[in-house]
Parts: sequence; C-alpha cells; structure tokens
Amino acid sequence: MIPTPHISKRWLLTLISMVIFAGCSKAPPEQDPVRAVKVLTVAASATRFDLEFSGEVRARTESTLGFRVGGKLIARQAELGQRVKAGQLLAQIDPQDYRVAADAAAAQLIAAQSNRDVVAADLKRFQSLFEQGFISSAELERRQAADKAAHAQWRQAQAQSTVQGNQSNYTHLLADGSGVITSVDASAGQVVAAGQPVMRLALDGPRDVIFSVSEDKLASLKAGVVVDVRQWTDGKTIEAKVRDVSASADAITRTFVVKAALPKDATPVLGSTVTVSLRAANLKGETPRIKLPTSALRTEAGATSVWVLDPATMTVKSQLIQVTTADGNDAVVDSGLQNGDQVVLSGVHVLTAGQKVSIFGAAK
Repeated sequence: MIPTPHISKRWLLTLISMVIFAGCSKAPPEQDPVRAVKVLTVAASATRFDLEFSGEVRARTESTLGFRVGGKLIARQAELGQRVKAGQLLAQIDPQDYRVAADAAAAQLIAAQSNRDVVAADLKRFQSLFEQGFISSAELERRQAADKAAHAQWRQAQAQSTVQGNQSNYTHLLADGSGVITSVDASAGQVVAAGQPVMRLALDGPRDVIFSVSEDKLASLKAGVVVDVRQWTDGKTIEAKVRDVSASADAITRTFVVKAALPKDATPVLGSTVTVSLRAANLKGETPRIKLPTSALRTEAGATSVWVLDPATMTVKSQLIQVTTADGNDAVVDSGLQNGDQVVLSGVHVLTAGQKVSIFGAAK
C-alpha cells in the first residue's frame, strides 16, 4: 500500500471556506455605455409658410342678368358653363302681351297726330279770320290753347309708344359682354318677375382669387402684398397681389373677404379651388419660434419632452416642452427651451436620465 500524504483538518477547512466564499461573491456592476448622439443647438427663427387659406377663382367683373319686365320664360338659349358673345340672345319671355300693348300705343300715337294736324289747320284759318276782323281775340286764344293741348297729347302718345316698344324688346335677354355663364337660376316655363336673377355672367378680362381671413390676420394682408396661389388641378403656383380687403366682417362667419389679382397671362378655370399661402416675410406681429425635427421629440407621461445635453458633465436630462404647430417637417416649440440649449436629435428612446454621452463626429 502506498502511503497518502498527511493533510491537516484545519488546512482542509480553510480550503473549503475559500471555495465557498469565492462562489458567493458578487461581480462588480457594469457601467452604462457612453452613447454617441447628434445634438442641435437651438435658436429661435421665423416660420417658413405660416398661413394658408382656401380660395376661389372668379372674374373681376360678374353680371347678374335678369329681365327688365316680368313674364313667362318660354326659351333659354344659354346653359351653365357656356361661352357667349356680347349681344347674344340668352333667354326669352312671352312677348305677346307687350306686343299688343305696343300696337295699342302706336295706334294712339296715330290718333293723337291726326288730332294735332286738324287743330293746327283750324288755328291757321282762325288766325286769318282774326286778321280780317271777323273773330275776337278771345276766340283766337281758345284756338291757340287747343293747338297746344293737341301737341301735348301727341308728344305724350309718342313717349308712351316708345315705352311700350322698349318693353316689347325687353322680353329678350341679351349678353352685355363676352364671357362665361357661371350660374343659371331659371328654367323654361317659369314665371319670372322684373329684375329677378336668371343668369350670372363672368365677363372676360382680369381674374381674382377670393378668400376669407380672420380679424387677427388683417394686418398682414394690405393692398399690394404678394401671396402664392397653388392650383389644385396641377399643383402649379402663381403669384398674386392683394388689391382689396373688405372693410367689414361677414355677419355670419365674422371673417373678412380678400381679393388678390392674378397675372394677365394666368388662365385658371373659373370657380376652381386654390390654396393661398401668405409668405412669412409679410407676416406682422409674428414672433420667432424655436423649431425642432420630430425625431428629437419623445412622449413622457402624456407630455412631450426632449433630451437636453449638459456640456459640463456630458450627461443628458429630460426637458418638457410645449409644441404649438408644425412648420413643414419641423415642430414649432412654444415653451420649455431657450436659445443655446443643445438638444439630442436621434436615439432618444434608448437614453436615460443622467446618462453619459459623447457628441457624434466630435474630435477626440
């Protein structure tokens, strides 16, 4: 038998204790990694395009057409959207009664003219008798008064005949200029009153964009201000110049109507919808605001916040902000930040408060 070396019990217990303590000891805690982040030094600036309005293209001059006499509409020669020329027949009402009245007035004129001629001939004869001494001056004066009355009756009949003839002509509704029919308000068979709108004619010539603004924007929309008009049909943008601003607010909407003149070579479709943009340079009373990319924003307890870098310790802290609106792809911040603050732009969802960071791309 080979003899085994003698091991003391004390030494064995010591060895076992060392093994046990070595297995129970904790590993040193791992430190958070230093993350590289991109930062932006914020500064207040003006917004790019702050105001947009919905507008409509209209003709500078529009005529509401109606008959000058009442009657039954028997024909309508023009339709909605049709192009017409000056003097073109648009509609017609029944002229029968007016023709009869015109014929009666013409007959009265003939009768009055005959009576005038008879009285004038009698006056001539009585003047000859007066010169011969056969009648008194009183009789001659009566004949002269009758001649004046006959002439007055003839002139009255002549005027009445002219009026009745004009009313007969008024049964035809004619275009007062070249343009496009933009509204039709009566149909054949309908009885219309004198002056009742039957059609609306947009005359050829300059075109305007009509839009409405609230009272707080009036200071930015004076005559001569240039606005951008974007057509919905093709997205083309045209420059227009404000030429007129309503002096009073609409009773229902409480807004003010603004008219902007389009260039002469612009040919947008009448009645088409456009978007009117007011340039930031023309805004009055607008204070500069801080803008941030949306990638810098995060939601914390139902509020919007950002990570702000502390350059002294190179750590980040959470800062609540108030976002009011958007300017393109940027968020406009109303409060919570100051000029010169350094805001983290990317990786905001993997950072924690007090975490060490380094600026991406900074020289080491």
